[in-house]
This record gives sequence, C-alpha cells and structure tokens, in this order.
Amino acid sequence: MTTTAPTVNGRVIALAHYAARALLEGVLTRHGATFDQSVTLRAVVAAGGTIGRDELVADVTGSLKTDESLVRGVIDELTAAKLLEGDLPEVSRTRLTDAGRELYETTTAETAEISARLYAGIPAEDLVVAGRVLGLVTERANAELAGV
Repeated sequence: MTTTAPTVNGRVIALAHYAARALLEGVLTRHGATFDQSVTLRAVVAAGGTIGRDELVADVTGSLKTDESLVRGVIDELTAAKLLEGDLPEVSRTRLTDAGRELYETTTAETAEISARLYAGIPAEDLVVAGRVLGLVTERANAELAGV
C-alpha cells in the first residue's frame, strides 16, 4: 500500500503539533505540571539554571505567543511550588531549585522516549528538510507578528 504524503501547510503542521503536544501533556499531567510550566522550566534550564525574571518573561512570552501577565503567573506558580526561587542576593533573577531540575529532567526523559518512537525510521535528510522548512515558517510568522 502506497500513501501520498500531504503537502506541508498550516493544518498539517498544527495536526502534528497538537498530536505530539497531547502526548507531552499526558506526561506533564502525571507529574502535576502544565505545558506552560514546562516551557518556563525549559527556558531556565536553557539559560544555565538562573535567568533574569524579565528575560524569562520575554523568552516564554515569545515562545508561547502569549501575554506577559500569564507568564508572570506561571512563574509565580512555579515559585509557590518551590520549583523556582529568587536567586539571592539579586532577587530580580530566578533560579531553578533541585525539585524544579528533577521535574524537568524526569519529564524530559519520558518525553524523549516518546519522541524517539515518533521520529523512528524517518531518514535524517527528511528531518533536516523539515527542520529547515519549519524554521523558515516560524521566522516568517514571527516577522508577521512583529509587523515587519
């Protein structure tokens, strides 16, 4: 049986995104976390474990294409849950706690297993092309959002 792959468009991208996100959210739910919290923890980890609060807000707002107040609320949730904390003596910085790092590492390991299954058997050159196309689409969409 031969299948014809659809041409990439917004719907195809969205269907792939939401299917994969549903799997991710299943992992996060088991650990008492939300998607927005996961994105926020990832941004802190990517910054080396500590980041300026305003920088974190800008990073996550840009990633999620959402309102700053929502991101500040997520940071407050993570702080209340002791997954993030103020990085004393410079309280304008946010630091990952040991519990936050553990949650991030656990959920990342579980989702890596899922990702491995999802991408299994896809030729590396196809993944490179898909990455290039999606990167370009993201760049153009971000330019549209910025009014460029």
